[in-house]
Amino acid sequence: MIRRRRNVPWIHRQSRFIIAIIAVIGFILTAYLTITKLSGTDVACTVDAATAGCGGVLDSAYAYPFDPQGKTGPPLSLFGALAYLSMIGFALAPLLINPEKDKKSRKKLEDLTWWLILAGGFAMAVFSSYLMYVLAFELQTVCYYCIGSALFSLSLLLLGIFGKEWDDIGQIFFAGIAIALITLVGSVGVYANVGYVPPEPVLGGVIPQPLGEPKPPKGWEITTVSGPAEIALAEHLNSVGAVKYGAYWCPHCYEQKQLFGKEAFSKINYVECAEGGENAQPDSCRNVGVQAFPTWIIDGKVNAGTIPLETLAELTNYQGDANFRYQLK
Repeated sequence: MIRRRRNVPWIHRQSRFIIAIIAVIGFILTAYLTITKLSGTDVACTVDAATAGCGGVLDSAYAYPFDPQGKTGPPLSLFGALAYLSMIGFALAPLLINPEKDKKSRKKLEDLTWWLILAGGFAMAVFSSYLMYVLAFELQTVCYYCIGSALFSLSLLLLGIFGKEWDDIGQIFFAGIAIALITLVGSVGVYANVGYVPPEPVLGGVIPQPLGEPKPPKGWEITTVSGPAEIALAEHLNSVGAVKYGAYWCPHCYEQKQLFGKEAFSKINYVECAEGGENAQPDSCRNVGVQAFPTWIIDGKVNAGTIPLETLAELTNYQGDANFRYQLK
């Protein structure tokens, strides 16, 4: 009796190669975006109104999953590149085993990697769908790079489902729902604070105190928000040549920074005196006679200690807005 050889659909024979090709293209795309982001260069964008949004999208808070508020840390495209690289590995790994020499091992690896392809496809497609929602309704612009990556992710999912003959389609359905829910909840959680604006502090509020140990080279992070008065005073102090000397580990120096707020203090002429601090100049501090931190030198006179902004205004004949937000405890 002659048995007929089962006719395997071409999509089942070629699906892994197609998945690998799509993932390679996706990797090239996301790697390009990552390199341009980390190098500080602009992505290639056409100038018409429909596509000019790509640069803005890639510089938005949504492009920084670990710090949407500060827009720092590794860019989203880096994680996209790693996801595509993983899909390449899942697709090609079983093909590296010769079925004639180790058929059993290859079969096990094929089964495992198909589930990984399916899981990765669901996660990437759902996350890309969420980003398409953001693109359409939050950012309200067009980014062809983002749309292209979303299409690649959807293609990988479809190939993961239809590129193999699954024994139990119900397993795929329930696994897909579970992965989709986890991915969606995670996506919403990661970007929950995008667009959050800290409330304006009440005038006369007490400045927050430092928490934990100061870390070189900058010490504690400034957490207060500068108002127009603080910014105007900082610009005035800079214009009259006032200089603040301090140390990154000094809590009283931190109090002085908190009185100004982050934006205003960035305008102050500040000299770091402690070794290990950012741009430290200990010799300069010794040369001008700094003996305590913080120290202000205003009009050639040494003023040691944390100085209220009202006093700094009087010492420098500041005539601007004096509605300062914070006071010492």
